[in-house]
Amino acid sequence: MALGNMTRRKFLSASAGALPLLAAPSIMVAQTAPIQMKVGTPTLNDVQHEWMKIFQRILEADSAGQIKVEIFPASQLGSIPRMIEGTQFGSIQAFVGPPEFLSGVDSRFEVLGAPGLFKDTAHANRAIQDPAFNKAFLALGANKGLKGVGIFVSGPTIFNTRTRIEKLADFEGQKIRVLASPIQTEQLKKVKATAVPMPLGEVLPALQQGTIDGVMSVLSVLAALRFYDAAKYVIETDQAMVTVASVVSKQWYDKLTPELQKVVDDAGRKASVEVFPWAVDFTAKQRAAWTSNGGIITALSKVDHDEFVRLVRPIGIDVTSKKPQERELFELLLKTAEATT
Repeated sequence: MALGNMTRRKFLSASAGALPLLAAPSIMVAQTAPIQMKVGTPTLNDVQHEWMKIFQRILEADSAGQIKVEIFPASQLGSIPRMIEGTQFGSIQAFVGPPEFLSGVDSRFEVLGAPGLFKDTAHANRAIQDPAFNKAFLALGANKGLKGVGIFVSGPTIFNTRTRIEKLADFEGQKIRVLASPIQTEQLKKVKATAVPMPLGEVLPALQQGTIDGVMSVLSVLAALRFYDAAKYVIETDQAMVTVASVVSKQWYDKLTPELQKVVDDAGRKASVEVFPWAVDFTAKQRAAWTSNGGIITALSKVDHDEFVRLVRPIGIDVTSKKPQERELFELLLKTAEATT
């Protein structure tokens, strides 16, 4: 009996000693589980979506799997305002979209849409990737829960309309969807058109129903979303560039180690550089896709283009002059654009 009790005590003691060893793997799993990062954008199969794929690849590799990126295109995480709010409050870790959508957070986000600054997409890319300007722009929103990690060019501005526009005078009386940014709305006033701010998800039905006559956007996005079925005419104006900003939740970012913060910053910068040639090639392919699906693309004459630029170029100075900090950032962009011509 004593021997039996002794044997039992030895067994229980040995079993108790083994418990930490048995528990260790589950503890290790909890400690090494990757940090989740949800990244959302309103579009699909375009440069914004592609940036997210590149960012995912780079960040997961450079963090050695410590951060797992999940990408959600086509507004799967909600409307644009909801995604921005979610990023500010940490329920979403990143938002990718035109910076004009962030102008409600900080009006300085709209300066990249200022017209008449860039001669082409390559010039715009050189300017916004300039280290001094890039650093200043990515610092926007820090006091509102956002941390910038990337900016890049989507493509030149175009107008997609239900009826054909061939010259500057044809804009008069047209109702054109724009982003809710004074820099964009003022451009329509210069050509006697009516600017109609509207979320992207509402634009196609509005075109189909005739609520609006056209949309100011970028061809690659509209072609990817098959806008040619509702409005087949495109007029290339090239007076401004459509850009994209990528912001992460500062709440989420601040909880990362300094080493991982640097990895996130570097991944955003690398993805923004890598996506540019893809964007240029994609725009060319989408032009071809537009025409192959019955769409018609024309361009303003040089005379009309030069007149359009003359009319809209003062808008950047006029709009930003009302706010000293916005004016300061615009002047830096203007200086950078001139230096990188």
